[in-house]
Amino acid sequence: MKPVLKQKRFLCLTIIFLSEFLSACSSTPKKDTSPSQNPIKETDTADTSGFLAAVENEPDTVDFQCTSIFYEVALNTFNRLVEMESREDGCVEIVPSLAESWDISGDRCSYTFHLRDQVRFSNGALLTSSDVLYSFQRLLTHPDACNRDIIREIVGADRLEKGETDELEGFSILSDLDFVITLEHPFEAFLACLCMPGASIMDEDTTRAAGDRFGLDPACTIGTGSFIFTEWEAGKRLLFTANPDCWMGPPSCAGLDLRFLTDAVEVRNLFEDGELDVLDLDELGDAAEYFMHGDIYQDRLYEVLQIGITYIALNESIEPLQDVRVRKAMQLALDRQALLDAVYSGLGHVENGIFPHGLAGFDPELPTIPYDPEGAAALLEEAGYPHGFDLTVSVKSSATLWERTLMTLTASMWNEIGIRTDVQVIEEDTFMSQRKNGSLACYAATWVADYNDPDNFIYTFFGNRENTTFRSLCYPRQEIMDRAERARGISDETERIREYQQLEEIIVQEDAAWIPLFSRLRFYVVGENVQGFRVSWNGSVKPCYRDISVKEN
Repeated sequence: MKPVLKQKRFLCLTIIFLSEFLSACSSTPKKDTSPSQNPIKETDTADTSGFLAAVENEPDTVDFQCTSIFYEVALNTFNRLVEMESREDGCVEIVPSLAESWDISGDRCSYTFHLRDQVRFSNGALLTSSDVLYSFQRLLTHPDACNRDIIREIVGADRLEKGETDELEGFSILSDLDFVITLEHPFEAFLACLCMPGASIMDEDTTRAAGDRFGLDPACTIGTGSFIFTEWEAGKRLLFTANPDCWMGPPSCAGLDLRFLTDAVEVRNLFEDGELDVLDLDELGDAAEYFMHGDIYQDRLYEVLQIGITYIALNESIEPLQDVRVRKAMQLALDRQALLDAVYSGLGHVENGIFPHGLAGFDPELPTIPYDPEGAAALLEEAGYPHGFDLTVSVKSSATLWERTLMTLTASMWNEIGIRTDVQVIEEDTFMSQRKNGSLACYAATWVADYNDPDNFIYTFFGNRENTTFRSLCYPRQEIMDRAERARGISDETERIREYQQLEEIIVQEDAAWIPLFSRLRFYVVGENVQGFRVSWNGSVKPCYRDISVKEN
């Protein structure tokens, strides 16, 4: 029987406070932290014996404050104040990490954090409250930062972000290990936000000295985590060595060898030859069927519910997508179950809203969006487009074969009702630039939960004008965005979830502001010598590399 790691679908979120903590790393002298002048190396001399080998996409930066995609370094070289973990009963809880405990004021606006003593960065520098303050200030002031929502609720964050002050007013240092964060108003998902990769804590001195080299140069990308970022071999891989003095204890493997591979045949051959240890079957296209249904790998195949949703974004600032009848027609024209069947062999759930299966706040009672091409055609005619219209759908060049297939099939369904769809593949940088400035007309994407709260979906896409423009949705209803903002401060959990679900129904069911497609099951297969394999609460293996080992033959 295959080892199935299913994430159970309980809608609960708990916070635990622990006073115990693992032994701190040894008090080694502080090392030279001068940044290297060779940020990206090309070399084949690294000894990776005993390293855990897997496949990743090559990033443009691993500066986790400036990316919403590439978190390999954040999750393995850095830590956050708190983390989100799954329990055996399927619930997700917020647990201490660099902060061993915290206290919340009665008005829910002040959080007093207590850092662990004697936690060191991999260069030997001690973690202090000042490092946390610097990390947050940098997030708010870096010109390329894209994760500012994590801490925007802190008093004075907006003024710091606008350059009106040099200080973060709502962050008060009490001692090297204690500090207070004060929010403008209650924000019930604040602790959950601090679990996000973008909230990882940096070494202030090293990162200041690094400047723009942080996230490019391993020598100055210094964290407290399980692994030390060692090399970036351009076009080849990221290398990490185990941090033997990590405050959590050393990881189970000697290091990580994350290779940049895009050819499915090459990936499959390397895995079968024993050169890859963890294989995400998303990398293989049709070849994944061999591993999923053959007899050889059933005892090493892991099935995981990914808490995320694949959706189609519609830009309401572009004609004729301003018309709700057009957007509803585009919803009705898609046989979403057929898309899931064709692209992912039906392995998932068709979704009718914004919150996917497994997320706290998921609403199983949402009305089903039907497949009704005749009704779609009638809506187009009513909107004044009896002969359809021309539409450009953008696909980034790094999209997988499955993602491209999805948009090709979607385009064919829209063509059936007269929407003449041109699927254009554009370079990644161009795609991201156009998406951020709100100029993409239509595209498909998958959003995987960063934290188990509906705020991570509603606010991210529809919380304010900046967010909705950043995703090229350009949603115009200010009163709905205002409600999404106010919902963040509702302290009664039942009432807060109810409000989020009402907003979800308005945005998707009434306004047709985007098209939900499906959530997915994901599958991993591991090598014969792999031990301790597990995935995180949202279905990703990246945060769990420290627990996986490769047994020597």
